Amino acid sequence: MAKAIFHKHQRVFVHPVGTWALVEKVKPQWVRDVEEPVKVFYDCGLGRDFQAHELSVEDSGGENTGSNWRILRAANKWQTPEECAHHPFPGTYPVVVTDQQNWGGWRTPGAEYDRDPHRIETQARLIAQAPRLLALAEAMARAVADNPECGPELVGLARQMSETVRTVRARPGEPGNAARQAAE
Repeated sequence: MAKAIFHKHQRVFVHPVGTWALVEKVKPQWVRDVEEPVKVFYDCGLGRDFQAHELSVEDSGGENTGSNWRILRAANKWQTPEECAHHPFPGTYPVVVTDQQNWGGWRTPGAEYDRDPHRIETQARLIAQAPRLLALAEAMARAVADNPECGPELVGLARQMSETVRTVRARPGEPGNAARQAAE
């Protein structure tokens, strides 16, 4: 017998399509005289129903590390695609979304994007990957701390990573933040 693994309005990654979607409907397939459904399908609004093995959820890791940051394309209101043909993606600009509901995040003014679109595209990719880079720095610092036989170069890099992580994780008003912020 089958049980529903995902629920309605849950954000899932649809592997056959290669995109994120929301589960719009959970569709159990029933057989007469059986108490539980035989199969469960999920309607994600993508034209067909999917089975559980075709979907996966994002890994939150217990703490919301921002791993769901992603780049969306927003339409350029002030220029037609022909006017900005020199842009990497004519007619759009990048928006880094840092919230599951496609709200909030990082945007750049149109005039600044028009001045150097390749630099802004690079910044958008870097910002979208920042949570992964932070997790990588934390893991590397832990690995070096757990292995005392590392060379002095790795120990120095691990210290820099630990300080960077501490700076990112610090909250305003905590003791020691004022000195750190003044040094930056």
